[in-house]
Amino acid sequence: MEFVNTQPAPTDNEPVASGSSAGAPTLAIVVPCYNEEAVLADTVAELLETLDRLEREGHIGRLSKIYFVDDGSRDATWPMLEQLARDNARIVSLALSRNRGHQNALYAGLAHTVEDMVVSIDADLQDGPENIAPMIAAYCEGNEVVYGVRNERDSDTWFKRMTAEGYYRVMQSLGVDLVFNHADFRLMSRRAVDTLLQYPETNLFLRGMVRELGFRSASVAYARRPRLAGESKYPLRRMLSLAWKGVTAFSIAPLRAITLLGLISGGVSLGLIAWVLIVKMFSDSVVPGWASIMVPVLFIGSVQLLCLGVIGEYLGKIYEEVKRRPRFHLREVVGGETGELQARGERIAEGEASADTTDMRQSKVSGQLAE
Repeated sequence: MEFVNTQPAPTDNEPVASGSSAGAPTLAIVVPCYNEEAVLADTVAELLETLDRLEREGHIGRLSKIYFVDDGSRDATWPMLEQLARDNARIVSLALSRNRGHQNALYAGLAHTVEDMVVSIDADLQDGPENIAPMIAAYCEGNEVVYGVRNERDSDTWFKRMTAEGYYRVMQSLGVDLVFNHADFRLMSRRAVDTLLQYPETNLFLRGMVRELGFRSASVAYARRPRLAGESKYPLRRMLSLAWKGVTAFSIAPLRAITLLGLISGGVSLGLIAWVLIVKMFSDSVVPGWASIMVPVLFIGSVQLLCLGVIGEYLGKIYEEVKRRPRFHLREVVGGETGELQARGERIAEGEASADTTDMRQSKVSGQLAE
């Protein structure tokens, strides 16, 4: 594992964690889940062991928790999560009312946390929990966002590696600020999470939104594990959908490309007109009127349809945003301070600011001192 600092040195106002367990920051691990019954038992055991180890070593406080978010699973994922939350005080399980997608499920988990640090990780644990300790070390040096970055893709197929790396390069060329080879495995400070929750858009692309925060950040390089069981929740279709969402949410380059395309098509049309005139004047081998009509009509028609499609995509995003519908609805919350967590999550789902976080943290600390 490699730790890379990507921002200037910390100031006196930035967070520095204590090395003792009593004064150590609390940690929340947020795990979106969709049909994860095959890996859930191993995932829970390893994450709980990770919390215990980090607490014993004095890296985190004893009120640290794991937040599982069931994104409308169709298998036994939710019954398992519900029972786990009832049996273990360190687990909070949330169930969305229906499948809302990975980004919304992750956002729902972030919205319910009150801890000092928040790590987001996928349920298959291919992004190994052993990398959380270096992330906390980077946080202790004053970084408010720590990105988990893959340092190799040897386990991927040639097609997967080519499309993934090509995706990051295309996004960067379009002006979208992304961390190369980073997905959604990251640590965020409390301030960074609360700032992220103030972003009101419905079309979530968290990889780009976190970069927009602008807080001091660092990267931790790691090798990804093989998947233990089950199948990837991001097949090619969903990967393409996420990529297009990222482009349309953070770049107007496609709209500018339409203007360029219009200029190019105009130039090509002028060239066709010149060609038709030359053929008409110096040759009798063509069908009269065919080229001068069909070629420009087909060319300009295809360009217009392409432009309308791109403009329509952006109009569709505007339509979804102006409706201001909640990003998710909670069906059930088990574990933790259920009433407060559910009320807070519903307020944030509807787009309200997260100003009540400080009060909840003060209440948590007061309870710890009283004990």
